[in-house]
Amino acid sequence: MSGLVDDRALLGRTSTAERVADILRGRIADGYFPPGERLSEESIGAALKVSRNTLREAFRLLTHERLLTHELNRGVFVRVLTVEDVEDIFRTRRLVECAVVRGLGRPPYVLDGLAAAVTEAQRAARAKDWKGVGTANIRFHGELVALAGSARMDELMRSVFAELRLVFHVVDDPRRLHEPYLSRNREILETLQSGDRPGAERLLARYLDDSRLGMVEAYEAGLGESGEG
Repeated sequence: MSGLVDDRALLGRTSTAERVADILRGRIADGYFPPGERLSEESIGAALKVSRNTLREAFRLLTHERLLTHELNRGVFVRVLTVEDVEDIFRTRRLVECAVVRGLGRPPYVLDGLAAAVTEAQRAARAKDWKGVGTANIRFHGELVALAGSARMDELMRSVFAELRLVFHVVDDPRRLHEPYLSRNREILETLQSGDRPGAERLLARYLDDSRLGMVEAYEAGLGESGEG
């Protein structure tokens, strides 16, 4: 738990369950707490110096977000998603992300966030940091959703993308998972930059369909190797 001790400063003077949840959400996304791991109230509470009640409320928030699961008489665990969960994540993404692009007004669009995510992914790929490529990929799609200008939609998709990170931690070949989409993200960006909104939507829909198939295949293989399947 030494890593969590470093996060204690993030709590500031007003330690709240929401802030604890933010810290734990980030740690789960980074794989610090991998899928299937039991979270110890005693260890985490001591590392962050928060009360048991605060920590339990943070656990409740993350359980509501489907990142944690409570098992009676066993404790709280990081969720291990099912293949059906992965399918549902991509159904949600296709509905929301394609609707965002479809609903864009007349160009030009403010695409600085998308462009920065593409650059970040290319830099990570050159360094062979495939986990970093995955992080940049999620940032790209988060920035795309943000084009709708809806705080509610941003919040919904933040939860969906956090669940998606649980999938990444089970897959044993992140390069194979993420590399094919480097050029496709750039193509979507360039299509939006040209003002071709319908073309960008078509590219995005095909992208998400292909990504769903590849992700499910890789996830099933990862579950089999880990013994979770």
